[in-house]
Amino acid sequence: MKRFLTGLTVTASLMCNTALAEDADAVAFRDAFLAGTATWEDVEARAKEEGTVNLYYWGGSDPINIWIDQIATAGLAESGVKLNPVRITGTKDAIDLVLAEMNSGKGLGEGSVDAIWVNGENFATLKRQNALFGSFADKTPNSANIEWNVEDPRALLNLRDFGVETNNAEMPWSGEQYVCATNTKRVDRADLPSTFAGLRTYLEANPGKFTYVKPPHYVGNTFVQSAIYAHNPDGTGAAPFQASIDKMGAEELARLITPGLEYLKNLEPLLLGAGSGNARYPEDNGALDGLFLNGEVDIACKFGLYAVATGLNNGTYPEGAEAFVFPEGNMIKNKNYLAIPANAPNPAATLVLTNYMSSVEAQASKLKYTGMPPGIDPWKLTEEEVQALTDASPGLIGVTQADLDANTAPDTNATLVDVIEAAWLEYIERDSTDSLEMIVANAVKNLGK
Repeated sequence: MKRFLTGLTVTASLMCNTALAEDADAVAFRDAFLAGTATWEDVEARAKEEGTVNLYYWGGSDPINIWIDQIATAGLAESGVKLNPVRITGTKDAIDLVLAEMNSGKGLGEGSVDAIWVNGENFATLKRQNALFGSFADKTPNSANIEWNVEDPRALLNLRDFGVETNNAEMPWSGEQYVCATNTKRVDRADLPSTFAGLRTYLEANPGKFTYVKPPHYVGNTFVQSAIYAHNPDGTGAAPFQASIDKMGAEELARLITPGLEYLKNLEPLLLGAGSGNARYPEDNGALDGLFLNGEVDIACKFGLYAVATGLNNGTYPEGAEAFVFPEGNMIKNKNYLAIPANAPNPAATLVLTNYMSSVEAQASKLKYTGMPPGIDPWKLTEEEVQALTDASPGLIGVTQADLDANTAPDTNATLVDVIEAAWLEYIERDSTDSLEMIVANAVKNLGK
């Protein structure tokens, strides 16, 4: 997400030194909970007193909205908490509201936003602005369903969000992977590309039969990032892109992304619509799905472990659709989370919310009704719990979980995303004649303002 979420922000608003008006009782509760001196029974009792939790989330999915309204609301009601879902068109709206309220002096217990569905740059913004509740996520009962061991490599997506250390200040809610699909009624699987070199060869034989979502949409950004990983001049894939722009520097970033962006620029004449003089980049997932369903493109790539199964079920994918491995070793995987702002009005009720959302019951029903993959980790669960998730899953078609796991790559560090996006827009969309060194340097300078 974020990546998986729309409306990622690089807000220019800096936290000022305004003294925050905080609810002293809420502050004492927070400090006791984070210190481990408040019991979960204390949390539940206070949550009932608070009564309500305000969840701000991207409301562009009907299945998610229905699940929130019918399943999650009922689940929280059993704990004596009323869920107030606040649907927004972009996560940036919630981030900006939190920062504006903090800048006006509203501290813990005084704000409007209890929890935000978030990842990537939005989380990085909250962390940078000291606008997070604290390291809560490993202290709730259902945190046992998540891997927190820093020495276990499987914990990476719980401990780092787009390369930014989470410090357990957000609860994993769902996971996704960038997966490509084809229509096997039109395309022989043996002819499918598995690498970017293979994609070019395929398009030379089948010009116009591929495109990708246009940046700055996160799905388009992800395709660009995977191409950059694959063309890393040092052959180290995603590894250097885990560093922040402050540590890497503009000159080094430009060196690392140049081969990948040059590949994409050279690929443009082979993309959908390029025969008429202009490559066509769909604006979002829905537009890409339409092109794929109508046979205008042979391959559709987006975040969606279960996109094929759900697309076949709801008619947005053509019969014969199957997933396949592309690009080898660079199928970007991430998680999205629930974060608690530092000025949450109902901190105890929010902890109950995050605990409920990370339960096996909630994760399984969310998976069944929305197709959103679990954010909890199966190796932390019992056999019965794993089976519950398996039974709820729409299923993989064309690939196995082993295929996906073998070709996973992490997301780019959040501080690099906007720079890479700006470089694509300038170098490819606007066809700038400036060097990539100059383009990246200007992007870093402008984003730092």
